[in-house]
Amino acid sequence: MSSLKTAERISPQEALKVFREEPILDLGVRAQEIRFQKNPRSTVTFVIDSNPNYTNACVTDCSFCAFYRKPGSPEAYTLTLEQVMEKIQWAAERGATTVLLQGGHNPSIPLSYYLELVNETKKRFPQVTPHFFTASEIQTMAQVSGLPLKEVLERLFEAGQRSIPGGGAEILSERVRMRIAPKKGGPQKWLEVHRAAHQIGFKTTATMMYGHLETPEDIVEHLENIRRLQDETAGFTAFIPWSFKPNHTPLEKRVPHGSTANDYLRMIAFSRIYLDNFPHVQASWFSEGKKTGQAALHFGADDFGGTIFEENVHKATDHVVKTTVDEAKTLIREAGFVPAQRTTFYEIIKEFPN
Repeated sequence: MSSLKTAERISPQEALKVFREEPILDLGVRAQEIRFQKNPRSTVTFVIDSNPNYTNACVTDCSFCAFYRKPGSPEAYTLTLEQVMEKIQWAAERGATTVLLQGGHNPSIPLSYYLELVNETKKRFPQVTPHFFTASEIQTMAQVSGLPLKEVLERLFEAGQRSIPGGGAEILSERVRMRIAPKKGGPQKWLEVHRAAHQIGFKTTATMMYGHLETPEDIVEHLENIRRLQDETAGFTAFIPWSFKPNHTPLEKRVPHGSTANDYLRMIAFSRIYLDNFPHVQASWFSEGKKTGQAALHFGADDFGGTIFEENVHKATDHVVKTTVDEAKTLIREAGFVPAQRTTFYEIIKEFPN
C-alpha cells in the first residue's frame, strides 16, 4: 500500500454526495487546503512542450474524436521517422523539454517504427523527454506485433522511454466507454497498460474527458479506479481532466454543447479532494481557456500544464488556444503564484519570482 494514502480518505459514497451537493466555492476552499498540504510553496509549475502527431489513421472510430481518419482515406497520413524528428527538432529549438507524441490506432505501423521514434529522439535530442503513446496505442502495438503487452512496454523502456501520457482514458466506466469508444474495450484495458508500465518503472499521468454521456456515478468510478491503482503502484505523477469538445465529432448530435467553466472548476476541486494519493492536479489553460485555467489554480490545481507549441486533436474541433512561455509565466503571476518551469517528472528546473 502506498504511503501517499491519507488517513481521512473520502469514500465513493461520501464523494457522490459532495460532488452533487457541495457549493462550488466551499469545494474550492477544501481543495485548496489539500493542494497546499501536498505542495506548500506558492509555486505553480509548467512545462515547455509540444504535442505533435505521427498518424491520424485509426480503426477505432471513437464517437468523440474529430481528428482521426479511416485508413485509406485521402486525408489519412503517417509521418516518416524523419518527418517526426523534424517536428521534435522544431520544438527542441524553442526550448521544449517534453514532447507528447500520439496518434491513431494504425494497424499498418510495425513495432519497429515506434521503437525507432524513441531511440532517435533520445539520440538526437537528449534534452527532450519522449512522453510518447497513450495506453490504447500501446495496446495496438501489442496486437499488431503479436507480443505480450509487458514485452512491448519493456522494449519501449529499453529504447529509452520513461514516461507515458494518460490520454485515452475518457471515462473509466464500462457503461460510458462502451457507448463512446466500444472498440477500445472497457476500463481495464487502459488500467492494464498503466499498471504494467508502473511495474516496469515508467511514470505516467492519468486523464479524464468529461462532459458527454457520463453521470456523477461514472465520474466517481473513474477516480476510484485511478486512486486504487495509485495505491497499488504509486506510478502516477498527476491528474489532468478536460472537457469534451463536440464540434465535428459524431457525438455532437447527442451532445451539442460543451461544459461550462463552473463544471471544470468543480471537477478540478473534486478530483483534488478525491485523489488523496496523487501528487499533482493540472489546470488547463489550453482546453478550458486562459481565465478558467487561472481560476483553477485557486480550486486545487498546482500545475499549469505545458506551452503546447503544436496540437492537432483539439484543433480538429475548432478549439484553438495558444500561448507562449512568457505568457504562461504572466498568467501564473496574475493568478497570484510564482511560475516555475518543470520537467516531465515534476522536477523544478527554474523558478521565475516577480
